[in-house]
Amino acid sequence: MLDLERFRATPLTREPFEFLIVPEFVKADARSAIHNDYPEVDRPGSFPLGEVSYGSAFAKLVEQMRSDEFRKAFEEKFSVDLTNRPDMITVRGRCSEKDGKIHTDSETKIITILIYMNPGWESAGGRLRLLRSGDDLENMILEVPPTEGTLLAFRRSNNSWHGHKPFSGPRRVIQFNWVTSEAVVRREQNRHRLSAWMKKIRGAFATSSSRMKPAWLRFTGGKRPEGGPSPGDFPSLPKTESPKRTGRHGRFSWRSAILPAASLVLTYLSQIEHADREQTD
Repeated sequence: MLDLERFRATPLTREPFEFLIVPEFVKADARSAIHNDYPEVDRPGSFPLGEVSYGSAFAKLVEQMRSDEFRKAFEEKFSVDLTNRPDMITVRGRCSEKDGKIHTDSETKIITILIYMNPGWESAGGRLRLLRSGDDLENMILEVPPTEGTLLAFRRSNNSWHGHKPFSGPRRVIQFNWVTSEAVVRREQNRHRLSAWMKKIRGAFATSSSRMKPAWLRFTGGKRPEGGPSPGDFPSLPKTESPKRTGRHGRFSWRSAILPAASLVLTYLSQIEHADREQTD
C-alpha cells in the first residue's frame, strides 16, 4: 500500500525546518479501496481512530503505518530514535472556513506525518502551506495540494510554521504523530473527544431550536400560509421570575448559581475546540 522506496529516495529539506513531500506515497492500486473504507466523518474536527468506524483496507493502511519498517524508514530519514515513542493517529473528513490557522504543532509532537486522500483538488483554499514565519500566510516555502496519496512529513520545531487558506467542504487527511509520552496520547485523545462532543451538543441545540418553532414556520420555510396565524394573533405571556428559595443565607436563585458554572464550561470547551481547529493540516 505504501511506497517506502519512493519515500527513501526523496531528499529531506533541512531549512528552515526539516520536511519532505512524497507524491503518490500511497500506491495507485490501493487508493480506491482505502477511499471506500475511509472513516465516515461528516463534520469538521480531528477524530481519534477509536471514535470512528472504517473498513478493512483502511485498517490495513493503519497497520502498515504502525509497522517497524515504517518507523525505521522515518528514523533513518530524520536521524531520530523513535523506538520507545508512542504514536497517535487522527483523521479528518471535512474542513470549515475557520480551519487552517498558522501554527507549529505542539511541543509534545516529534514527527508529524500527513497523508491526504482527496481525489483531485481544484480549490485555492485547503492547500497546506509551509511557512517562513508565524504571521504571514503569503510568506510560504511551498504549497501542498491535498491530493490523494500525497505524504507530507516534518520534524516539529519552534519554526515549523504551516497553515492554509480557508476552505469549507470535504477534505480527507490522516495525521500520524510520534509523541513524547503515553500521557500525551491520552490527553490529545480526550481533547479531540471533547471537541467532537461539543460539536454534537451544538448541533443538537440547533436542531432543538428549530423544533421549538411553530409547525407552520418549520414546514413553510418561515412564510405564513394563506389564512394562517401571524405573530400578532398570539397574546404575549406575562413575564415570570425564576423560582427562588430562601435559606439561612438569604435569597437563593437557581439561575444565579447555574449560569456562571455553565458559562465556565462553555468557555473551556470553546478553548478546546479552538485548539483543535488551529491544528488543521
